[in-house]
Amino acid sequence: MTDIKAEVRLPTHELRDDIPFFTKVLGMRMDMIYPADDPSVAVFSGHGLRVRVEKDAPDPPGTIRILTDTPDTFAEGRTELVAPNGTRVEIVPLNAPLVMPDTVHSFVVRRLADQAPWIIGRAGMHYRDLIPDRLGGSIIASHIRIPDGGPVPDMVHYHTVGFQLIFCYRGWVDLVYEDQGDPFRLHAGNCVIQPPEIRHRVLYASDNIEVIEIGVPAEHVTTIDHDMTLPNGPANPDRVFQGQRFVHHKADEAIWAPFRMPGFQSRDTTIAEHTGNVAGVHVVRPKTGQGTDWTAHDADILFTFVMAGTMTLEGEGREPYRLAPGDAFVIPPSMRVRYAEVSDDLELLEVSLPGCFDTRAG
Repeated sequence: MTDIKAEVRLPTHELRDDIPFFTKVLGMRMDMIYPADDPSVAVFSGHGLRVRVEKDAPDPPGTIRILTDTPDTFAEGRTELVAPNGTRVEIVPLNAPLVMPDTVHSFVVRRLADQAPWIIGRAGMHYRDLIPDRLGGSIIASHIRIPDGGPVPDMVHYHTVGFQLIFCYRGWVDLVYEDQGDPFRLHAGNCVIQPPEIRHRVLYASDNIEVIEIGVPAEHVTTIDHDMTLPNGPANPDRVFQGQRFVHHKADEAIWAPFRMPGFQSRDTTIAEHTGNVAGVHVVRPKTGQGTDWTAHDADILFTFVMAGTMTLEGEGREPYRLAPGDAFVIPPSMRVRYAEVSDDLELLEVSLPGCFDTRAG
């Protein structure tokens, strides 16, 4: 196959001023320059980039972003530069640290009946936003569906996140994860956590599959891994990814126990244990159908999704909300609430950050 090279063209008015900037300041190599008697074109390469600087080229100066492990020493520590030809140069970390925004607490109720729009996102999936204000960027909660089942046009990828949950609400989906062995089927009622930067791929989905996806923080990077093939081997299911272990929680193997709110019980997904208490996930149902007394919590984030049945959410100083399947809510810390008029078939998905926190009655 013929070796194909691509280059970015940038304009200049005086090439002799740009040569020392691209070679000495940016550390690039000059590969070509012509004509010899009065040079008007020079080609530089470096940092995975090939740049053609051409006198009076009809192009804007543009911006070059150089990603480096040593931004403090590259270009004498300067993070923004301007070349003589006007090109802006940004020096940024190769692996930028994950920034966790401070939570902006608010009381949120998102009802399916309110007809929030479904947005077509990655791999053709439909997304419905369950926390519109994202609590200041600290979390994103999405109701995701794929109307037509079959192969999913996904690639091996990973997310730079602090915490990520996939809960299968309806249908099933086939998944494969780095170091977790062969592909498996995630059934309704089951969930997985995707530890930071674990490679994975969505393979196949049933018709009308629906999942609830939680991501912390709200804005996080998805990176395609073109080199890894999944499944990989040998399997290493106990591998720790940045302090977290992969979890595949199965409803039919779970044990129900008393919940933090009297009158309810829950199955613990063990996610708090396997994330070092970063987050906790419980599936909750009533024991008596009578609801709860007034309670308040001290978690930073407490998100709940109604999976089945109905209830009335009463919040101190708020009008009551009658909730049904597909509805979601966020209760800020210290706010007194009560779950009233609960149906016998009520089932809730509760996600908290951190995993363990205090609940007080009264």
